[in-house]
Amino acid sequence: MARTVFNEDRCKGCGLCIEACPKKILAFAEHRLNHNGYQPVASLRPGECTGCAICARTCPDVVISVYREARSAAEATVQGADL
Repeated sequence: MARTVFNEDRCKGCGLCIEACPKKILAFAEHRLNHNGYQPVASLRPGECTGCAICARTCPDVVISVYREARSAAEATVQGADL
């Protein structure tokens, strides 16, 4: 499971992250402006985020942070054995 956090006050509404998201779960926040008058980006379906962080790497203003749950040592061992 992954979680994206947007620093809305830094967002300039360029939309690069929206275009870059492979799951197409980002969009401009409806009916909301930040303190600079820009329409920030928000996640439409946060539960569908894979944590790839393409949106964060694409953002020129470092607005997006992506957090992924750490796998337990047991999960990593089992997945490594399956290879």
